[in-house]
Amino acid sequence: MATPEHVEAALKAGIDDLWIGARSSATPIVVQSLADSISDLRFKIGDLKAIFIKNPVNADAALWIGNIERLEKTGLPVLAIHRGCNHQPCWHMAHAVRTARPDIPMLLDPSHLSGDAAQVPALLQKITDLGLDGAMIEVHAHPESALSDRKQQIKPDELGILGNLGDLGCLADKELNWLRAEIDELDEQLWETIAARMAVSQRIGAWKKAHGIAPLQPERYQMIGERLKVKGERLGLPEEFIKHVWDLIHEQSLKKQE
Repeated sequence: MATPEHVEAALKAGIDDLWIGARSSATPIVVQSLADSISDLRFKIGDLKAIFIKNPVNADAALWIGNIERLEKTGLPVLAIHRGCNHQPCWHMAHAVRTARPDIPMLLDPSHLSGDAAQVPALLQKITDLGLDGAMIEVHAHPESALSDRKQQIKPDELGILGNLGDLGCLADKELNWLRAEIDELDEQLWETIAARMAVSQRIGAWKKAHGIAPLQPERYQMIGERLKVKGERLGLPEEFIKHVWDLIHEQSLKKQE
């Protein structure tokens, strides 16, 4: 659903549930207009069973919660669908919403979260790990012929993987698993950033070599070290830790420049 006209057409067609996508969810004015339309039309044309709303494309937990509250005023059950942000998990956002509104069922959309059908089975394990309430999966009989999102769609006969989620475990484990999911995502970003930095260092090395400049520039090394010391204090990170990490990164950068 993206417009009130969509709501009216769905009700006339006898649709039971409405689904509001991530781009519509990113604009509260759009969500409010849909909520108003649902409230106005649900008894005039036909009734609904539930509303599904995906997280906004931007990682904004407060916006997602606000949208849920807008839709709750229709009197219909609301279910949240976590689909990540631009094929990134954004677990911190989902965790914040789950913590603030544990009463709202939350489903996982592994198709959009990964953008890769091959990753869907592994991501479904997160339903168990995090104590989620189900999944919304993109399925197509012939993904190779799909007009969009073909890389993230699985075939109907592959849906059997849903039966292998196992025991949901105890609630105490869920909080630890949420926190570990956040850590894992941050680690991924950390290593990707370091790898990107090394790639730039290699380009710097090529430029220095072409211009007869030595890889080691003590003044710049000292300047960055002082800047990181100040930043570390602001972030609450020990000076010794900052210096150790910076020295390791700098040493590897020099190797890339040789």
